Amino acid sequence: MSHQSELIATDIDAYLKQHEQKELLRFLTCGSVDDGKSTLIGRLLYDSKMIYEDQLAAIERDSVTLGSVGGLFDPALLTDGLKAEREQGITIDVAYRYFSTAKRKFIIADTPGHEQYTRNMATGASTCDLAIILIDARHDHGVLTQTKRHSFIVSLLGIKHVLVAVNKMDLVDFSEERYNKIKSDYIDFATRLDMKDLHFVPMSALLGLNVVDKATEEMPWYEGGTLMHMLENVHIASDRNLIDMRFPVQYVNRPDLHFRGFCGTLASGRVHRGDEVMVLPSRKTSRVKSIVTFDGELEEAFSPMAVTLTLEDEIDVSRGDMLVRRDNVPQMADSFDATLVWMAEEPMVPGKQYFIKHASKMVTGSISTLRYQIDVNTLHRAEAPTLGLNEIGRCQVQLNQPIAYDGYRSNPGTGAFVVIDRISNVTVAAGMILQRSPGDKQDHWDDQASQTLQDERSNVTTEERQARFGQQPATILLTGLAGAGKTTIAYALERRLFDAGRACCVLDGQNMRRGISRDLGFTADDRSENLRRSAEVAKLLNDAGMLCVASFLAPREEVRQKAAEVVGSDRFLVVHLNAPIDVCRQRDQEGMYGAADEGEIANFPGVSSPYEVPTNPDLVLGTHELDVDECVERIINLLAERGVVK
Repeated sequence: MSHQSELIATDIDAYLKQHEQKELLRFLTCGSVDDGKSTLIGRLLYDSKMIYEDQLAAIERDSVTLGSVGGLFDPALLTDGLKAEREQGITIDVAYRYFSTAKRKFIIADTPGHEQYTRNMATGASTCDLAIILIDARHDHGVLTQTKRHSFIVSLLGIKHVLVAVNKMDLVDFSEERYNKIKSDYIDFATRLDMKDLHFVPMSALLGLNVVDKATEEMPWYEGGTLMHMLENVHIASDRNLIDMRFPVQYVNRPDLHFRGFCGTLASGRVHRGDEVMVLPSRKTSRVKSIVTFDGELEEAFSPMAVTLTLEDEIDVSRGDMLVRRDNVPQMADSFDATLVWMAEEPMVPGKQYFIKHASKMVTGSISTLRYQIDVNTLHRAEAPTLGLNEIGRCQVQLNQPIAYDGYRSNPGTGAFVVIDRISNVTVAAGMILQRSPGDKQDHWDDQASQTLQDERSNVTTEERQARFGQQPATILLTGLAGAGKTTIAYALERRLFDAGRACCVLDGQNMRRGISRDLGFTADDRSENLRRSAEVAKLLNDAGMLCVASFLAPREEVRQKAAEVVGSDRFLVVHLNAPIDVCRQRDQEGMYGAADEGEIANFPGVSSPYEVPTNPDLVLGTHELDVDECVERIINLLAERGVVK
């Protein structure tokens, strides 16, 4: 099973080339205390002939005094190198070991099982392709809490391949019934986790049964492959994200006046010489002039290669910036939802300022809201004021400046971050940014949660307000494509109403996004939520007796009707500004239509997403044919006809 080859003696260069081209698999061993993680790794190293003779002699000598198997050869001592680990017979820190076979190279992370060192386990798992979760076959009362915690972290980290090793089968007389019971219990728990590729193997790490060699005599009922067979043959080539090009800049290399390169590791995707790239957050564009490495220039680089990129144009690119493709841009925001694994003895403090390290960028921010804590035993959500050591929860993170990020599931390289205490400089948490999807979005239009709340009434009646202001309260929604003239007409209408002595104000979609809707993007769901919040504000203004002129793109008819229900259909008027898209393009001074055409702006109504014309508007204005004063006059006439104003 070792990496030895006849080429070593005949052609060392060919051997090294062959060894260099082997695929690398990173995996970890995890599970509860004393399940045999270190012993398993020691057995893998021993059976694959990856232990030097003097090291083997030292382990055999130490097994007599420090081993935990009655003086016999103890493979666990190969990885438990710390004095405290050998004295206590436990793993404390993550130990990394390397070995190879004829098919693959391997890097193993031996992680501790104690609950106190769960943070070390999460650290070791963060770079792995596969997880081996060990379970002691002697446990007949179900999956232990720490095993569940490790399994949950493995699922959170998006490790796609999981191998459950039911260890110490020799201590239960190789019982098939015990193996099937443990397998059934684990599957019952894992059905609630995201584990797409799950396998089981019964074995004895101490005796080397079903580790490298098949235990045909001891466990004839097991027909699957050995653990080593699975490690050598698991398919990981398709796991990496080679679509979304993300290049966080770690260092600007300026050795002389003639060279300016941007160093970093491709977090995902691939890049070719000549590719057009965009710099975030500045959104400046250029082309890749060269891809430089220590061995020379390349035509192409791909994740996870570390390279230096030079650009054709002299644009500002600094450490912490990110190079991406123009037509494939990550999200840019100063807040996001994330799953947080808390790693510090000191509890999390919502609202406290921390350092947030994301890719190559360091910013300050806070955990603004702890939405819920996750019980690792039941995976149920529970209300909690804070997170303690090793606890996991879903939080909202608020930063003091925007960052470019992806959801962790689609892109771990740009979806992970760590939280650092600003005083002690200790890493206190690891986070995975959640990928928002329509299915995850809460439908705030549904008011079931508020049905138990009491509706408080003002001492000032609606009739008294009408008498004071001389008007019926109403909301006038101006809707149309970008460039149709909504904002211009809204403020002209407000001026006209105010000069006539009316109590009125404007709610503009852009202004709302600068305030109470600044956490929203421009997806269909985010646009819906922006209008919902604005409709609630308009309702409050109407309840106070005021006229509200609402200027919103509001592209979906269903959402406009929901807004009418919030405000009250009897005082909600829809005015459609019906300007052709060609006219709107000509009026576009900010270049939004052009950016949407190029794919820089996603979900842009009229270009990359639909705009649904109102089915039964109260008024239609062709703003390409009417000037602003004419449009305002017609809206005033509509208000008079409906009895809103006299």
